[in-house]
Amino acid sequence: MGKKEKHEATRQALHELQVELAGLQKHLIKSSKKVLVIFEGRDASGKDGTIKRIVEHLSPRETRVVALGKPSDRDQKSWYFQRWVPHLPAGGEIVLFNRSWYNRAGVERVMGFCSNEEYDEFLMTAPLFEQLLAHCGVTILKYYLDISRTEQKRRLKDRRDDPLKQWKLSPIDDTATKHWDDYSVARNEMLARTHTPFAPWTVVRADNKSEARLNVIRDFLTRFDFDGKDRARDLPDPNLVFLYDKAAVTNGLISE
Repeated sequence: MGKKEKHEATRQALHELQVELAGLQKHLIKSSKKVLVIFEGRDASGKDGTIKRIVEHLSPRETRVVALGKPSDRDQKSWYFQRWVPHLPAGGEIVLFNRSWYNRAGVERVMGFCSNEEYDEFLMTAPLFEQLLAHCGVTILKYYLDISRTEQKRRLKDRRDDPLKQWKLSPIDDTATKHWDDYSVARNEMLARTHTPFAPWTVVRADNKSEARLNVIRDFLTRFDFDGKDRARDLPDPNLVFLYDKAAVTNGLISE
């Protein structure tokens, strides 16, 4: 298959998946389901693009994307999870977090923006907080987009060179590759300590952006049963999307 044909096949597959997402949303609104989708990953792992394809044709009244900035002085004096609580989904809503409270287990840990005590408390309380949300009817889907060191370098360079992607640049980007190993250690600890039955981590191998996006949507659709669902639709590729297991770190399924 040539490049043009492959691009068209990808475009058609995305269109079909987005049609089914619209059908799923009708079901979620009718049944008043609360859905929270968390996207985490290294800088340039593809969170923005994946979220964009999910929400592109969904109702803006029942769909929200949340990407919080730096915590304010008041935030820093509040309960750590407090600033995310107002953004949690109500009945019939899908809320997508482009980064989340897991900042504490990633960039805050690596860059020294939190103390050891705050970090340890987070890893202990995050599963309890998510268990409470699940108990109160929130469906929590957590995706970790995993990319290789080589791919991250390429994408960060592309950001610097492309004037349309300047908004994505941040001071943290400059340290992303320098602290690659530190981020790997923090990621492994986060996944191991916060992967639970009520809020498990799904790992997405995301070096290929288009394949990652399609497979995230396929996985998302498998989590719900609704009228009109295409039972014959392709399932996500298990080599690209899979539930976290600590063995994935040692067998190379997750980048070192």
